[in-house]
Amino acid sequence: MFFLQQPAVRDATVLTRLPESLRRHDRDNAWSIANRGGAIVDSFLEGPVWADDHLWVTDVPYGRVFRVSLRGDWELVTEYDGEPNGMKRMANGDFLITDYRHGLMRLDTKTGTVTPFLERRNSERFRGVNDLTFDSAGNLYFTDQGQTGLQDPTGRVYRLSPDGRLDLLLANAPSPNGIVLSPDEKVLYVAMTRGNCVWRVPLQADGSVSKVGQFFTSYGPSGPDGLAMRADGYLLVANPGLGYVWVLNHRAEPVEVIRTPVGASLTNLCFGGADGKTLLMTESTTGSILSAGMPEGGATVHGGRVA
Repeated sequence: MFFLQQPAVRDATVLTRLPESLRRHDRDNAWSIANRGGAIVDSFLEGPVWADDHLWVTDVPYGRVFRVSLRGDWELVTEYDGEPNGMKRMANGDFLITDYRHGLMRLDTKTGTVTPFLERRNSERFRGVNDLTFDSAGNLYFTDQGQTGLQDPTGRVYRLSPDGRLDLLLANAPSPNGIVLSPDEKVLYVAMTRGNCVWRVPLQADGSVSKVGQFFTSYGPSGPDGLAMRADGYLLVANPGLGYVWVLNHRAEPVEVIRTPVGASLTNLCFGGADGKTLLMTESTTGSILSAGMPEGGATVHGGRVA
């Protein structure tokens, strides 16, 4: 790939790793059989959220949510029969989880109880929801990835309004994954993992989408996964197949590459820390939390007000 100006490159710092006491070695894990060829995996960290001065992360194959301090203390918040992936804080303090097996699930962080939020659309199950984001009006945008890809580009992107209306925005997506809004909320960005790209989805005043285009093209064995938006409008793209975070300017030019110093599957990211300018990342193959200081903090992350 040719760039007019080579991006700056730096390595992230390993902040902490999942303690050995919390690593699992179960055989015949259903998620591993479908996604890792049956290999034994001790964890697969995803869905980072900064809340209450801690980083909260999901563990997909074992249905767990952890609360992690920047000192490296790990606390198991909940463990349930599911496959939690993306996660966002709601206005009432609960967390909303995109669970591949069950649909949208709600986590009460005080009790650790996980309950169904939205399991089906018109009696039809989702293909396998993946990630989510809220806008300032309380609308929820989420991806329904399943096992879609270039062989079956029928992944979906939905919008759920606070009054319960569910709109299908995209139905032709090859593996829709991470999702984030521009700071002015006029554009939705969606990572297409197996399409190895990020789509730009303009949101019209009437709620429809049009002139959807490919904003950024990556390469390698596994494409863009989690997305984060910086306050200055720069888009950050976790690229697990490369172990990179791409930092893209408004023209989708990479101005910086942040690399993982461990493993090779950098799955997702969010902003956190005392000043909000620390980029926190999940590396799934080693169960690590990575960090990197940034010159700008993240764009405002809204909490959902859906019932």
